[in-house]
Amino acid sequence: MNLLILGLGYTGRVVAAHMRSLGWEVRGTSRSAEFGLLQWPGSDISATLDWATHILISAAPDENGDPFLAGLEAEILAAKPAWLGYLSTTGVYGDHGGAWVDEATPLSPATTRGHHRVAAESQWLALHAAHGLPVHIFRLAGIYGPNRGPFAKVRNGTARRIIKENQVFSRIHVEDIAQTIAASITQPNAGQIYNVCDNDPAPPQDVIGHAAVLLGLPMPPALDFETADLTLMARSFYAESKQVSNARIKDELGVKLRYPDYKSGLETLLAQERADS
Repeated sequence: MNLLILGLGYTGRVVAAHMRSLGWEVRGTSRSAEFGLLQWPGSDISATLDWATHILISAAPDENGDPFLAGLEAEILAAKPAWLGYLSTTGVYGDHGGAWVDEATPLSPATTRGHHRVAAESQWLALHAAHGLPVHIFRLAGIYGPNRGPFAKVRNGTARRIIKENQVFSRIHVEDIAQTIAASITQPNAGQIYNVCDNDPAPPQDVIGHAAVLLGLPMPPALDFETADLTLMARSFYAESKQVSNARIKDELGVKLRYPDYKSGLETLLAQERADS
């Protein structure tokens, strides 16, 4: 079984390691000529598409939608993969004032990034409807994992607890993304959409505070969102508040989260850091 990951970034590398541990051969693409990766754009990857039995799309869209469809749609259709996954975001739901959303919730993105993701999802699902391409959409919550968490900022004193009333986010450990992808490959359901998140949506200041407690360091300062000095990018993340249901990945795919909440995830990350140091 051969998996091609188009856009081998942080999440894609963890998925690749997980699938290799299950006996798969995995190849990936990168915009730069990294060792062991195919460069795209910039090289012909049609032979690799033919090699792949399964394809995972993991790259950010732009105003035109998914960049891989703009350049490789015909080749992907001709390759006839047995399974194709597209990594999207829960940002497609927009703001719900802290209320729960699931895969049936109407899409109303509040950011430009969210609009781009809605467009890309629509493109892939249209190919499923028109050509039978076995597309599966994975809407990922905020991703954390090794080398991507709050510990560094808490240690260097730059972490802040931004307080905004009724603000809540959903999160997912990158290893739980990998096991969800593997579960879908085992139990394909073309055209299906999955929210990929943990069981415990929480205010962002709670996560920063728990990281400080685990490190035994002073609690980072609490700042009011309205007056906090934030970049436009950072401020945009607070434009949406919602709690995302993960019932479908558990009920349909049988996923048992390794890190069902941010506390267990952070505790394991810190233990791994200390073991590696």
